[in-house]
Amino acid sequence: MKRQIIKIDDEKCNGCGLCVPNCPEGALQIIDGKARLISDLFCDGLGACIGNCPENAITTEERDAEPYNEARVIENIIAAGPNTIKAHLKHLLEHGEFGFYQKAKDILTEKGIPVPEIKETNYACASGCPGSATQTIPSTAEVSTPVPSNLQSHLRQWPIQLQLINPNAAYFDDADLLIAADCVPFAYANFHERFVKGKIVITFCPKLDQTIDQYIQKLAAIIQNHQINSITIARMEVPCCCGTEIIVQRTIEMAGKAMMVKVNVISIKGEIL
Repeated sequence: MKRQIIKIDDEKCNGCGLCVPNCPEGALQIIDGKARLISDLFCDGLGACIGNCPENAITTEERDAEPYNEARVIENIIAAGPNTIKAHLKHLLEHGEFGFYQKAKDILTEKGIPVPEIKETNYACASGCPGSATQTIPSTAEVSTPVPSNLQSHLRQWPIQLQLINPNAAYFDDADLLIAADCVPFAYANFHERFVKGKIVITFCPKLDQTIDQYIQKLAAIIQNHQINSITIARMEVPCCCGTEIIVQRTIEMAGKAMMVKVNVISIKGEIL
């Protein structure tokens, strides 16, 4: 079956091992001085290890792989002790894998092993995005980002959703691109003035959209067929949104062009990190 799974770049990996303890499932080991994925069965493809690689050697890819097996994984987890069990369960909840979470709890209960206490309600969301835990966002007066009173639209083209965009549209000629994750305009109040002004806008969701490979091909066609002056990314701080950068990176590689990309990370409180 095709699914998301970890990919390790041997040339970038220096064998530091920082990724290993951040994979509760035990899918990674350091072998011959490099991080290795030891079993497709143990890798859930959720990328907990990615943010702990100082060399950016770990990404995810969609490829043929054996289905993730929670029953096999939890056997390794149990052997590693209570702290690893808790880290694994928390990891599943943070990514919305409630089915695997329940299966792990059932196995622990069957074996008479205490189930660690975790506040499950903090992660109860259908999307599985770890950034969607219940929170209260400050009002505009409590956020440091200035918001002008005379807001105006700076949108220069339509449509903006990548699924609907024609890659041959003339407005891409000599363009500065803004590639924004869908949630950004809702979080950042001054979105038009700060990001949209003077740019051609492309939006998508790297987590929920199901046509990522088509997106990469379409974006690559835009870059190949038009003079693109610059690319700016605006994405949210939540882990699933880092896929925006990965998609753009793969796009540039497919297009065969060297381009600098400016990345802006927006907090859920509406500030540029």
